[in-house]
Amino acid sequence: MQRRFTFVAAILVTALAGAAVGVGTYASFGGHTTTTVVRQEVAATSRPTSAKTTSVNQIYRDTVAGVVEITEKSTSTSSSTFPFGGQQEETVGQGSGFVYDTAGHIITNDHVVAGANSVSVRFANGHTYSATVVGADPSTDVAVIKVNAPESVLHPLTLGDSSAVQVGDGVIAIGSPFGLVNTVTTGVVSALDRTIQSPNGFPINGAIQTDAAINHGNSGGPLLDTDGDVVGITSQIDTGGTTDGNVGIGFAVPSNTVRSIASQLIASGKVEHAFLGVEIETGSGGAVVGSVQSGTPAAKAGLKAGDVIVGAANQTVHSSTDLRNVIDSKKPGEQITITYKRNGSTHTVQVTLTQRPSS
Repeated sequence: MQRRFTFVAAILVTALAGAAVGVGTYASFGGHTTTTVVRQEVAATSRPTSAKTTSVNQIYRDTVAGVVEITEKSTSTSSSTFPFGGQQEETVGQGSGFVYDTAGHIITNDHVVAGANSVSVRFANGHTYSATVVGADPSTDVAVIKVNAPESVLHPLTLGDSSAVQVGDGVIAIGSPFGLVNTVTTGVVSALDRTIQSPNGFPINGAIQTDAAINHGNSGGPLLDTDGDVVGITSQIDTGGTTDGNVGIGFAVPSNTVRSIASQLIASGKVEHAFLGVEIETGSGGAVVGSVQSGTPAAKAGLKAGDVIVGAANQTVHSSTDLRNVIDSKKPGEQITITYKRNGSTHTVQVTLTQRPSS
């Protein structure tokens, strides 16, 4: 049976908007850099111990004001030839998000707002505001949008430490599945360090797997721990190829990735990812190179299929995850040392990382 991974933004309406006259993977490792935020107002990073709660009801009441419904409109040209050729179709998509700071920045998924002509945000109190896209990163499926709303409406949620999350921990998801705003579901952390595919085909590392019900429209919403801190963005479900709905296997982009990416997007509107250019196969004793893309840093350094990478940037590499983590911590243009084994011999080369391609 074929497994089916699905992004969980919902397409609500497709309507004709008038006639028009006349008318994506190479598996490789990338990383992100850290950029200082130029202006960040009251980005929630911690909550006093006295405010910590365990009741789902209390967590919901404490955080729901910071969760939003996002509606995006986009247009495309249909392939119909009647009556005037291709027609402009307006598509309305829907997802979720949460308030990041009192400057009006809101975090959601890239796939929620990708290609949008207009974006609007509805808060828990029913008020709706237009939003602009500050920046989006398809490689991690993270986007930041901004609303010009009064501070009284903006209730930032706290970004927790996803590295502290453990299997079996309780989690709460809040969002707008199928347009049902302010829906809360609960579950546990089913597994950690899952790898899911980003909208542009690159791997997203460290994803959190949960059995909390996630459906179309939950995309971009927060996954909260039992302290009410955001530990991830709900992004994808695995339907097992049998349905488009929840079957108890959902995935969230970890909050530590979100924190880094959001900071860069707010500062500059873009994210830089380092790129090595190798596809890794399942193996043991290191990261086994399956193939090397022509013209990449790995190819220029002489790496070949069958090589086993055992070290990178003076760190021991036991697995593909280790290699991803090293590359993720570097910037394009940085030079690192790669140690690998070939035919029983150990070799060391210098590699200058480049900017990750768009897909």
